[in-house]
Amino acid sequence: MSDWTNIIDAATTNDPLSGAINTPIQLSSTFSQKSFDEFGEYDYARSGNPTRDAGEKAVAQLEHGNYGYLFSTGMAAISSVLFTLSAGDHIVVSKHVYGGTFRVLEDVLPRWGITHDFVDFSDLAAIEKAIKPETKALYIETPSNPVLNITDIRAVVGIAKKHQLFTIADNTFLSPFLQKPLDLGVDIVVHSATKFLAGHSDILAGAVVVNDKKLADQIYFVQNAVGATLSVFDTWLLLRGIKTLGVRMTHSSESAYKIAEHLEAHEKVSNVLYPGLKTHKGYEIHASQAKNGGAVLSFDVGSQENAKKVVESLHIPVFSVSLGAVETIISYPPKMSHAELNVDELAKCGITPGLLRFSVGLEDADDLIADLDSALALI
Repeated sequence: MSDWTNIIDAATTNDPLSGAINTPIQLSSTFSQKSFDEFGEYDYARSGNPTRDAGEKAVAQLEHGNYGYLFSTGMAAISSVLFTLSAGDHIVVSKHVYGGTFRVLEDVLPRWGITHDFVDFSDLAAIEKAIKPETKALYIETPSNPVLNITDIRAVVGIAKKHQLFTIADNTFLSPFLQKPLDLGVDIVVHSATKFLAGHSDILAGAVVVNDKKLADQIYFVQNAVGATLSVFDTWLLLRGIKTLGVRMTHSSESAYKIAEHLEAHEKVSNVLYPGLKTHKGYEIHASQAKNGGAVLSFDVGSQENAKKVVESLHIPVFSVSLGAVETIISYPPKMSHAELNVDELAKCGITPGLLRFSVGLEDADDLIADLDSALALI
């Protein structure tokens, strides 16, 4: 089954009672039990709900996984995976990682005796060197936010298997339509489903997908114990958004490539970061594990002052946090997605003062280019 067909199949579940082609919204916090001694599949909505189950099965199917779990936010999903670790455990993490993940690793987990080391995941020897006897996992984010750093998923999985570790991959930036980490050997895939999976800037959601039953049981335990589950109505909206994932990712990715090529040749832009460009570090690795460069690019205009001028001169893109929506969104990582990092930490991650992140939506690419050219002419 092609990815195009799989998306519609996964997100369309017929109601056996009415025949409705949209998943019923089961707005119930609790469920009646028919017998004193035998309970049904559902008892309390935190532990399970038919609507959420449909959404969890859909994200699992999209990622070619056996078990899927939906959470209230992307960070709830990522945190719940990390909460399967115990005091004394250690994790090796890509230094090019989302600011929210950085915050949990730096400010929350150490209080519970869980430690980490940040490493450049393009340097396989550095990953090996960072592994300790107490290391339990390797954490991948590829392409990374916001510098689009590429990690060789297969190579990292090989290192993990050699040391009997499990691997976690954040697949938010590409979605399962463009990249499937589980197929490359990864153990756990996480998403901010707020972004491309939902696609309309209308809900917050997180997703986790795994193949291994033991890992699945651990993640479900945390999901049920902590209770950061996705609401029923937001699950329904997520399923509706998923139905257009293929067409959205195809159009936005084509536009992003066109825009990246244009900006790369622009005299006012000092650097363009986009995995679809042959000049991008890691291009060949990325091409071997993903369909295309995706819908997000970053570009450097030299200084914070220039970045401010560009943002304030644009008319089409929304200046906002987040990404992966039908509308194009431009953001300034040092003050938005990575505001948790200080100046030195930003520099270590390659986030320069003039860097802008550009998440391409469904507008016409030529209109976006013309808008960018007008703004860049003012710096």
